[in-house]
Amino acid sequence: MTNQKLKPEKKKRYISVKETGMKILFLICALASIVAVIVICLFLFAKGFPAIGEIGIFKFIFGTTWKPSAEIFGIFPMIVGSIYVTAGAIIIGVPLALLCAAFLAKFCPPKLYRILKPAINLMAGIPSIVYGFFGLVFIVPLMQTITGGSGKGIITASILLGIMILPTVIGVAESAIRAVPDSYYEGSLALGATHERSVFAVIFPAAKSGIFAGVILGVGRAIGETMAVIMVAGNQEILPESILSGVRTMTANIVIEMAYSEVGSLHQNALIATGVVLFVFILLINISFSLLKRREKS
Repeated sequence: MTNQKLKPEKKKRYISVKETGMKILFLICALASIVAVIVICLFLFAKGFPAIGEIGIFKFIFGTTWKPSAEIFGIFPMIVGSIYVTAGAIIIGVPLALLCAAFLAKFCPPKLYRILKPAINLMAGIPSIVYGFFGLVFIVPLMQTITGGSGKGIITASILLGIMILPTVIGVAESAIRAVPDSYYEGSLALGATHERSVFAVIFPAAKSGIFAGVILGVGRAIGETMAVIMVAGNQEILPESILSGVRTMTANIVIEMAYSEVGSLHQNALIATGVVLFVFILLINISFSLLKRREKS
């Protein structure tokens, strides 16, 4: 009898030790992520702030001329280029992604879903350079035919980035739509609403928190993209005059010039400072979306 009583106690102790070990492991992983972010921030700020102070914050952020040979570092054209390209990607990609997510979650036949869902997931795994080649050999010649210009500019980069953010936004938005309880949909039908109206007037508002999260991730993907943008944006360090003008984004500016900047030079530190501005830019976007979500909840 005593042996039979001891065995369950040993099992309980084993399970307790196992659970405690897993909690510690998960805590270590979480802390490692936080430490990695802190180290990156410290590196950026330690290298970037002295450069901004030496150049001058207003000259650096609002300067319109970028000439490293003359030690003139103004990133305002790159900031404007990043904003235009990201905004264009949102305008083009987000509506398409949300409609696609709604179709997959509420309208798509099961047989077709088994084909479309893996295809969308595959899009998320395609390297950026492949998207860049696609834009270079397909979208750029198409824009040349339509506009008569070089084909490289804001609109081309926006179209390409709009395509690239699709799998991210679709995946999160679809999960948010499917997470809405069926009682919402059934109640809407009981009140006389059509299937389409129930989806877009009832389920979509109920899933808006998850949809916002998908949009934020899409914005982060768009503003942080580099290689594909370099290949189709034109890479001109000037303020754009139209959506057909060539632009250089902040990420593209860092990648293009970091290779030939001298280690420890003001040029290299100015590029790192550009990363600081980009980091702050993404932080402000996330804060803005968070405040918007809080206002809607209240």
